[in-house]
Amino acid sequence: MFNAKQKNMPNGIRLITIKKDTQIASIHMGVKIGSIYENTNEKGICHFIEHMLFKGTQNRSNEKLNEDLENLCGEYNAYTDKNTTVYSITALNEELENGIEVLSDMLRNSIFPEKEIEKEREVILAEIRTSRDDIEDLSFKKVNEIAFDKSPLKYEIIGDEKSVKNLNREMIVDFYKKYYVPNNCYISIVSPFDHKEVFDIVCRYFNEWQWKQFKRKEVIVESNIPIKKISYKKNIEQSTIIYLFTFHNISKEEELALRILNHKFGESANSILFRKLREEKGFAYDVYTDLDLTNYVKTLYIYTAVGEENIDESLKVIDECIEKIKNEEIIFDNNTIKHMKKVLKTAIAFTLEDSTDIGNYVLHQVIDGDDIYKFVTDMDDIENVKKEDIYNAARLIFKEPTIHIFKSQK
Repeated sequence: MFNAKQKNMPNGIRLITIKKDTQIASIHMGVKIGSIYENTNEKGICHFIEHMLFKGTQNRSNEKLNEDLENLCGEYNAYTDKNTTVYSITALNEELENGIEVLSDMLRNSIFPEKEIEKEREVILAEIRTSRDDIEDLSFKKVNEIAFDKSPLKYEIIGDEKSVKNLNREMIVDFYKKYYVPNNCYISIVSPFDHKEVFDIVCRYFNEWQWKQFKRKEVIVESNIPIKKISYKKNIEQSTIIYLFTFHNISKEEELALRILNHKFGESANSILFRKLREEKGFAYDVYTDLDLTNYVKTLYIYTAVGEENIDESLKVIDECIEKIKNEEIIFDNNTIKHMKKVLKTAIAFTLEDSTDIGNYVLHQVIDGDDIYKFVTDMDDIENVKKEDIYNAARLIFKEPTIHIFKSQK
């Protein structure tokens, strides 16, 4: 499907080079550290460090660093998720070496100026406050808070006001030095250049980065607490309903059946929930499911926003849809499997067309310990999924949800 080579560098960096006929080079550098590995007093520190890596290095001032990134004339970005922090550059092929050099400087030599930390703290606090005005974001935050006791999934990736205010420079630098090491770094590069040529460029800028012993925090894994809670918020026109299910320790075969179930149940634009809540009842504009199969996470959410007068009926519709699937009253047949295979093929085609998408996909596959060609085996394995597997996945997953409802505060 694409020409890829994986290589472990002497200092522990896992490098994946992908040769593709393209005018665009895409670089992704991931550090396997995210919110699930933070201690309670460190909440938001991975996200804070992500911001700070754009604030200056031993070789570049804040202004010089961002000027050099801008001069690549492409796209540069970064994000923090539950298990990884990723930095990326997509630009013309001629900028490949410059992009690698800049990212190397950021990952290895960031200096965290005190003045910039204080400025960025205010930026992040503004980001946290802004999210409170988004009822959808707030709904996910609330359901996670009530669903877990000690699991890191209880907390937002960005942290909260208290934790972000308490993060000082010493804590930030210590965390950076502990986890930003080559043997915790993964790099994927998509370009038209030969694998050895790309490998030599990476070595040029990363060889001196020294291997260092480290240990990630052990992740607490919890099932969601089955509870239903109503919260109130001023100045909202629509009420929100959100269900959360967790499903640790299911097999890869069961995960594949779950992906088919999720697509039909709530992910597609013509899903069971969409047809019932929007098309038949006219209750909701937004209704969808969100499935996360990341290690230590394993969550499925159902989200919708409805008028307050339709909350009880909407809950009834969602529960009835779930029960009808579990009781095999909603039909999953060979056409469902065939349709899902086509959906997977389409998603793969989109990914293969885009250098940035390929680089990001491959990076996460390697970080999660999965085969970079897993989609090929998925295409084969989906042929073996039977309707009984989908119903069994529903009975395995859809039980004892955490439910949160937002209503308008009168």
